[in-house]
Amino acid sequence: MSMSQQPNLKIIIAGGGTGGHVFPALAIAHAIKELRSYAQILFVGAKGKMEMEKVPAAGYHILGLNISGLHRRFTWKNFLVPFKLCDSMVRSRNIVKRFRPHLVIGVGGYASGPVMRAAAKMGIPTLIQEQNSYAGITNKLLAKRASKICVAYEGMEQFFAKEKIFLTGNPVRKDILEGRDNKEEALKFFDLKHGKKVVLVVGGSLGAYSINEAVRQSLDLLMEKEIQLIWQTGRHYQVPDEVLSKFSGSGIQVMPFIDRMDLAYAASDLVVSRAGAIAVSEICALQKPSVLVPSPNVAEDHQTKNAMALVNLHAAVLVPDNQAAEKLGQEVVDLVFDNNRIYKLQENITRMAYRDAAKNIANVALSLVK
Repeated sequence: MSMSQQPNLKIIIAGGGTGGHVFPALAIAHAIKELRSYAQILFVGAKGKMEMEKVPAAGYHILGLNISGLHRRFTWKNFLVPFKLCDSMVRSRNIVKRFRPHLVIGVGGYASGPVMRAAAKMGIPTLIQEQNSYAGITNKLLAKRASKICVAYEGMEQFFAKEKIFLTGNPVRKDILEGRDNKEEALKFFDLKHGKKVVLVVGGSLGAYSINEAVRQSLDLLMEKEIQLIWQTGRHYQVPDEVLSKFSGSGIQVMPFIDRMDLAYAASDLVVSRAGAIAVSEICALQKPSVLVPSPNVAEDHQTKNAMALVNLHAAVLVPDNQAAEKLGQEVVDLVFDNNRIYKLQENITRMAYRDAAKNIANVALSLVK
């Protein structure tokens, strides 16, 4: 095929703000490229957010909007929000006009709203990827004009028009899926012993103070039960040196950030985690028994709703954030040695495991291109 006959396909992927939005966005982009190698994909994100660094690192072009959300605490920065929003609306309209995409995909986060609105106003097909079990305000508004909506949970008809919904699951990073059977390599990587239980504790990349404190208070109990620990504390939480030295050599591995999440999951018998959309999707895809401690500091308390979607199926255990200090350690110990309960959790979570989410979303998206 000569260059002049090269088919023309342009797609904008808008959104970001957290890893929970950026990783799925990249997975969808890769899946589209696998199906249509000639597709031109442009990302639009929020200036100063992680997508501005992660997207170019993955080999895609990104433009940044000057946009931010309201701060929960009262601060002068909130006065700038409406001005930034107007600026972003104008810039989004210009980006869509200049790039002339055949399709716009919104993955949630700040930049998603203005770009999706601009596209819908110009009659360009739009697709929403809703990651949570409870739709946020922005997506509920955008959904009225969206062509199709890809969701990760059943029962989303309460938020969106039934005929627009496709149940695809959330994309999970390829390396995590591919590493699921590497238990040997994983134990070696984290310097852990065979034949002893391993618990993985993650509170998101920034950490979770309540989970970290609960684990710190439970270290004696875990050690006494000979439970090994892979503990990601996040970048803002320091475990005191005297605590660490007390447990050295007992299979308690503490780190601010885990680079090899694939091996961390592969090594673990039980996962303790926040209930953000991506963490939950990974736990489901890998069919891991889990204790979920939803963050109370998120919009519309959607982490609790994500967790409850599993708990209602008896596919995970929930410990509320304000009860973590008193209950988490004992819950972990009780659960990790209860093979019957572990088996039931794994059996029930298979219903939630979507393995080809990114490819399914890419197919729904491409079906919109005339």
